[in-house]
Amino acid sequence: MSVDSTDQMFMRAALQQAQNAQLVGEVPVGAIVVRDGKIIGAGFNQPIGSHDPTSHAEIIALRQAAHSSANYRLPDCDLYVTLEPCAMCVGAMLHARLRRVVFGAFDRKTGAAGSVVNLFSEVAINHHTEAIGGVMAAESVALLRGFFEERRAKRAQAMERNAAVAVTRMPDLSTTIVTDIDMAEWNAAKQ
Repeated sequence: MSVDSTDQMFMRAALQQAQNAQLVGEVPVGAIVVRDGKIIGAGFNQPIGSHDPTSHAEIIALRQAAHSSANYRLPDCDLYVTLEPCAMCVGAMLHARLRRVVFGAFDRKTGAAGSVVNLFSEVAINHHTEAIGGVMAAESVALLRGFFEERRAKRAQAMERNAAVAVTRMPDLSTTIVTDIDMAEWNAAKQ
């Protein structure tokens, strides 16, 4: 299958989910699961807030879709996600028997749909899901880049504030030195 306006429409819905993640301080990744043109599952990254490393957008969307379908198999469904899925998420997608996965930005560090490894093309796996990457990648990248730039700026500001506080708290060492040496030597050194 190829990318069309329907794919772009559903990727926009995934981007809205990603914005939800950003609003709560999570890395802005969003996902939706679609069956017959209807969204049956949606999710956004929540591992930080939930203290759960499995709370990726894709996993949450898959859980909702499986629950609403009363079946963990979703062979007639497509998943849209704003960032290339990791190995954990691809594993869940393959277990769900998804028909297609459409993603936005490529992830050169942990992407398991071609960037680092391609689990979708692994011949030893008994189910094969079609994976299409780069759909509305610019929008996905812009959201991620903006999030991390803002985070770096906040970290730099915090470091500057902490450095300023540390300087104001430093004791005047000259008075400490005077108490450690003979006063006659101090007076001689001042001349």
